[in-house]
Amino acid sequence: MEALKQRILQDGKCFPGGILKVDSFINHQMDPDLMLNIAKEFVERFKGKPINKVVTIEASGIAPAIMVGYLLHLPVVFVKKKQPKTMENMLTSTVHSFTKDREYTVCISNDFLNETDHILFIDDFLANGNASLGMIDLAAKAGATIEGMGFVIEKAFQNGGRQLRERNIHVESLAIVDSLDDCKIVLR
Repeated sequence: MEALKQRILQDGKCFPGGILKVDSFINHQMDPDLMLNIAKEFVERFKGKPINKVVTIEASGIAPAIMVGYLLHLPVVFVKKKQPKTMENMLTSTVHSFTKDREYTVCISNDFLNETDHILFIDDFLANGNASLGMIDLAAKAGATIEGMGFVIEKAFQNGGRQLRERNIHVESLAIVDSLDDCKIVLR
């Protein structure tokens, strides 16, 4: 997706340790026009899949997931990083956050993820794949089917994409970062 790639090169910031900051247009301040085009691209790439629900994990995946859900006229559910006292029929998994370098127990209600669901998982980044693996675990516990996983940005120099593709998951990444060495953004 050329507009996204240009925006990453123009406004993305690189930090040591393989960190790409896109908070001025993706995951803090958002560009709604770009987000709509991102959602349109995901809809096109997953066309023909029997999706009945869009799922993401809070918080940065919510914006692109809502836009995809809006375009597909499907409900959007987000996996929570904190367990609410009011959640019933809770399914949980443990996820390690690369950005925050900590473990989260994530949860979703089995009322909103169950064996009738064919889901499209949407997130802002695919790095080591920890959130995705947590989603795979939650889907397995619920008996749901993952029809695909879409990521705004994939860091190809980390293992997440390889792990998901080895599991035969349909993965679509709209921008792929091949390297952040010496804090230079190199896109595929």
